[in-house]
Amino acid sequence: MKNLKYIPISNYKTKNANTSNIMLSYQTLGVELGKAPIVLIIHALTGNSNIIGDNGWWNDLIGNDKCIDTNEYTVLAFNIPGNGYDASKSNLIENYRNYTARDIAQIFVNGLEQLNIESLFSVIGGSVGGGIAWELAALKPDLIEHLIPIATDWKSTDWLIANCHIQDAILNNSSRPLEDARMHAMTLYRTPESLKQKFERTKKHDSLYNIESWLNYHGNNLSNRFNLSAYKMMNQILRTIDITEGRGDFVYVASNINSNIHIITINSDLFFKSDENWKDFVELKSRKDNVSIHEIKSIHGHDAFLIEFDQLAKFLKPVFKTQQKHKKRYEKNVA
Repeated sequence: MKNLKYIPISNYKTKNANTSNIMLSYQTLGVELGKAPIVLIIHALTGNSNIIGDNGWWNDLIGNDKCIDTNEYTVLAFNIPGNGYDASKSNLIENYRNYTARDIAQIFVNGLEQLNIESLFSVIGGSVGGGIAWELAALKPDLIEHLIPIATDWKSTDWLIANCHIQDAILNNSSRPLEDARMHAMTLYRTPESLKQKFERTKKHDSLYNIESWLNYHGNNLSNRFNLSAYKMMNQILRTIDITEGRGDFVYVASNINSNIHIITINSDLFFKSDENWKDFVELKSRKDNVSIHEIKSIHGHDAFLIEFDQLAKFLKPVFKTQQKHKKRYEKNVA
């Protein structure tokens, strides 16, 4: 929680008119705010604003002289409210069903306004973070130069909603809610092929398969570092992604986003299916020129966006290649 900063957001009103005070926490990395292009990173379900350094979840992509070079960019990361990171100040949210992915995007907009940020070079989000990135772009079509949703979708599909419903039932009814929900989730984040390659039906001892031991480990590990109300909140956000609600169809809404859109999908993703991303790309390309799609090839399923760093960096480097014109555009004259 090093260098965690806070933005108070008073009387935030959700869609159903629930009002609450939010303490939005964030971290910045790299160049000082206001003196370089800003890259906003939105974390996944059990992630947080700790992107690099000790326990940083994207150390392979972000840092000095890496794909997203902190010598050249300001990297900003908000914590999704209720995610439990620094629970003493981040206001764990018990009435989680009052919130949607669009609410989180609006809270981020409020935070950006308080930081006097009028434009972002890029917004990158993986999984649920990518869904929030879509929501943010739909709310503020002129805000983002490069929108990069990874292993995600602009909507929660029926398949995703079904699994979130199961997760919610486990979280509210199990005697070991965190452990059991995490074990169920891990079978969705990987693929049968990935688990076969990793375990080959081997056993830890006579009565326990290594796959069972691995699932137990992930369940226990999450239970030791995560909060039950945080898991409920993040699962709720995951099931409520939908940039079209109240706005029109996908092509209409997305074509009004002025960002360059770089969709990154995963061929084996069982959670956010690549077929959905390719279908959306083809439909949107008929109305919007500055949209592209890249596909990570992997047997590891949804988790490939946290594993296949070489492929991901290959897709991202053309966007983040150092260009002095970008830097100059964001620099401020200091008297």
